Amino acid sequence: MANGTTTPTDLDTRLEAYRTELTGYCYRMLGSSFEAEDAVQDTMVRAWRSYDKFEGRSSLRSWLYRIATNVCLDMLTAGNKRARPMDLTESTPLARAALSPRPDNTWLEPMPDARVLPTTHDPAEAAVAKESVRLAFMAALQQLPAKQRAVLILREVLAWKASEVAELLDTSVASVNSALQRARATLAERQETGAEAAVSDPLDEDQQKLLDRYVAAFEGYDMTALTALLHEDAVMTMPPFDLWLTGTRDITGFMTTLGAPCAGSRLVPVQVNGLPGFAQYKPDPDKGGFTPWAVQVLEISEGRITGFHCFLDTQRWFPLFDLPLHLEAETDQVEQGA
Repeated sequence: MANGTTTPTDLDTRLEAYRTELTGYCYRMLGSSFEAEDAVQDTMVRAWRSYDKFEGRSSLRSWLYRIATNVCLDMLTAGNKRARPMDLTESTPLARAALSPRPDNTWLEPMPDARVLPTTHDPAEAAVAKESVRLAFMAALQQLPAKQRAVLILREVLAWKASEVAELLDTSVASVNSALQRARATLAERQETGAEAAVSDPLDEDQQKLLDRYVAAFEGYDMTALTALLHEDAVMTMPPFDLWLTGTRDITGFMTTLGAPCAGSRLVPVQVNGLPGFAQYKPDPDKGGFTPWAVQVLEISEGRITGFHCFLDTQRWFPLFDLPLHLEAETDQVEQGA
């Protein structure tokens, strides 16, 4: 190889060191857990094949981000913008609730923190990373044109200099600054129309107590207790269905009608999109025990749950979170996978 004495094993090790942060970058760009992992794998293959042409004029990290950006921009040429149900339709009153699925590529997808958030000892850096994968921010990112999206992520989330981003995108610093200004304006408009989740990192004592009360209320299917925990304007979503509900009455009404089979469920904690979440297992009438039903992502603000998002395609999500596809009846919880 042209780059000195680097062996295939050495190169593999060096490339793998960047997998988590590159997955985070591609996830923010694409809004899809599986497309992000595919994009990173493509990036690694391209880097491996062209490493003998890498002359070290930039750092290995910068070079990998250039490749990953090109991969993501190629994947985004179809123009698909992943979204949440509330980005696509009006809220539906419970009386008109209907479960209408849309194709997988419609939806913003959940992602385990461990796959996209590199270990850091800087609390401020960790907080920014978590905030930048939360569902509301991710949904806002998807509304940006692809290159604006890349500029905003590189500048605001990853703290690259404008000159570094300009070099990566083969453009000028002025062009980067202009794209960043437009992206910030778009995000500011969206933030005015929706509340941001306000979750401490780590959870503060009150937030942890709120989650404990939520688990007790949900597993007990106690709608009175659950109502006390939900903000009056709380939102419930259930991708792949485009239905979304607003307010405690409609949410608890749904849970006791169409959602009634979820009574008696068990919740297993997961770390997802920089937010607290749970893997929900509902009773399995055929095999006994519990069967996967949803990955729940909770948004919390001012001591109440403001967002209650249930991702139902469990055959995809539970393996992604290293979760078992069955719980025995006597098992109330399992260890979360790495």
